[in-house]
Amino acid sequence: MPIAFTLNGEPHTSAEGQTILGLLRELDLDPSRVAIELNRRILKQPLWAETPLHSGAEIEIVRFVGGG
Repeated sequence: MPIAFTLNGEPHTSAEGQTILGLLRELDLDPSRVAIELNRRILKQPLWAETPLHSGAEIEIVRFVGGG
């Protein structure tokens, strides 16, 4: 059964049991180039693989862009 959550202000769904790291893979995002905020708190990268998504969660993903 899919779970519903908010991703960068937009409704989103994913598979039940999905982790933050799994979500990044699902979105084809490089984990070394993003920061994650889960329910208004920064989530440190070592926790991504073990942190499951929950219905109603608010997730913000910020991508780092290089250049100059």
